Amino acid sequence: MLHFFGGRSVLALLICVLTLGWLQPADAWETLPRVDRPNVVVFFTDDQGTLDANCYGSTDLYTPTIDRLANHGVRFTRAYAHVVCCPSRAMLMTGRYPQRSDINMWAQGNMKTRKGRNLLQSEVTLAEALKKVGYRTALFGKWHLGAHADHGPTAQGFDQFFGLRGGFIDNYNHFFLHKNGFHDLYEGPNEVFAKGDYFPDMVTERAVEFIDQNHTEPFLLVVAFNIPHYPEQADPKFDARYADMPMPRQSYAKIVSTTDDRMGRVMARLDRWGLTKNTIVVFMSDNGHSAEDYQIEGPSHVSGFAEGHNYGANGGGGNTGKWIGNKNTFLEGGVRVPAIISFPADSSLGLPQGIVRDQVITAMDWLPTVLDLCGAPLPKNQLDGQNLVPLIRDATVSTGYSEVHWQWGDRWAVMVGDWKLIGQQDTPLSLGNLSDEQPEVINHLENQPEIRKTLWQQHQQWAAEVKASRQGRK
Repeated sequence: MLHFFGGRSVLALLICVLTLGWLQPADAWETLPRVDRPNVVVFFTDDQGTLDANCYGSTDLYTPTIDRLANHGVRFTRAYAHVVCCPSRAMLMTGRYPQRSDINMWAQGNMKTRKGRNLLQSEVTLAEALKKVGYRTALFGKWHLGAHADHGPTAQGFDQFFGLRGGFIDNYNHFFLHKNGFHDLYEGPNEVFAKGDYFPDMVTERAVEFIDQNHTEPFLLVVAFNIPHYPEQADPKFDARYADMPMPRQSYAKIVSTTDDRMGRVMARLDRWGLTKNTIVVFMSDNGHSAEDYQIEGPSHVSGFAEGHNYGANGGGGNTGKWIGNKNTFLEGGVRVPAIISFPADSSLGLPQGIVRDQVITAMDWLPTVLDLCGAPLPKNQLDGQNLVPLIRDATVSTGYSEVHWQWGDRWAVMVGDWKLIGQQDTPLSLGNLSDEQPEVINHLENQPEIRKTLWQQHQQWAAEVKASRQGRK
C-alpha cells in the first residue's frame, strides 16, 4: 500500500530521489512529475443572479469564460445557495447547513471591533480537508465568515489569504461603506493599504501568482470575487459593448462581464502551465442579484466619500426569467443561482462534458463532491451536502434531497419537491409552487392546508435538530 506524504507517494518520491540524487539544487524539484490528484479552482462570485450568464439564456451578456466552463462540464439549472453572503459561504466551506456552524446572522466584519459571530473553529473546511492530503491552499477575495484575528481563512486551512474579511468594499479605496464604515483589506491577519488599486485586479494577480508558485503541486484555489456585488465599478473596456443597454441592466451587465473577464485571466494562467488538463473548476454565485440602493450616511464618512454618494445596485439589473425575487428573499430569484463544474477534456475521471442537469443541488454539495474527485476522505462532521459524482455520471440519478432548508435570523423556508413554505419565527407566511405558470406568485397557504402543515412540521424538526447539533461547540 502506498502512503501519501505531501501530495506524492512514498514510492514516487523514492524513485525521484534516486534519479536526481540527494544533492540536486532546489530548482531540480521543478522537474518532478505532477501527482495524480487534480487541482481545484473554485470561482465563487458575489450577487450574480439566477440566469446571469450567456449560457443560462441571458444572451445580452458577454460571459465567454463561464460559457467555456459549461461547455467542458455540467451546468446545473436548479442550484441553490442562500439569501445572502455569509450562510452561502458557510455552505461552500463546510458542506453543512450554516446553522450548524453558528452562521445564522451576519458574521463579524470589522477585525478591529470586539469579537462577534465567527465560523466555529470546530468546523472542517474544504481547505482543511484537502490540506491533509497534501494540497496547497489559498483564498483570494472575500471571506465573510468572521473577521476576528483568531478566526479567518488562515485559521481554517488556507495557507494564503488576501482580500476582505467582511462583506464588501469599494474597489478602489477598500472601505466597507455601510453606516460608519471601516477599512477592510488584509494579507492574512495583517492590514494592507493600497488606495487606488482596483481590487478585482489585485485578487486576479494573487490568483495567477499562486498558480505560478504551486504549479508542480496539487492545489486548492478559491477565487471569491467581490463582484458583481455593488458598488458596480466595472472595467471601462465594457462601456462600449453595453452603451445602448438601459439602466440598471447596463451597469449590472458591465460588472458581470468584468467578473467573467477576471475569471478568464485565471483560466489563461492554468492554460499557460498546461494545468487545465488536471484541474477541476467549480463556479457558483452566493445568492441572487441585488436590488439594493445605498448612499453614504453622514458628512464625515471614514471612507472620504461625501454624504449622499451612491454605491448601491441601482435597484437591480439581474435576470431571473420566470422566477421572482432577488437577494435577501427566499423566492427562487434570491436563492437559485448559476452553478457549473468543469472537468479536464482528457481526464482519467471519465466524466461527461457539455451537459445539463436539472436536479436539485446546493452549495453544500461541493465539499463532498470535490473530496471524492480528489481521493480525499470526508471529515467526521455530519455532512448535509450530497456527492454529485453519481448524478454527473448518470442523468437518471435522482436528487439526494427530499427537502431543502434555509434560515436567516428568524426568517426561514423549506422546499419539498415543487412546494416551498416561507415563514418568520413561528408563522408560515406563504406557500408557493414552482410548477405554477407563474411560480411563487400565488400563495397557496389557505387552499393547501395539509401541505402547509407537513412542511411546517418538517421545518420545526430540522430547526430543532441543527440547534441541538450546535450546542456546546466552539
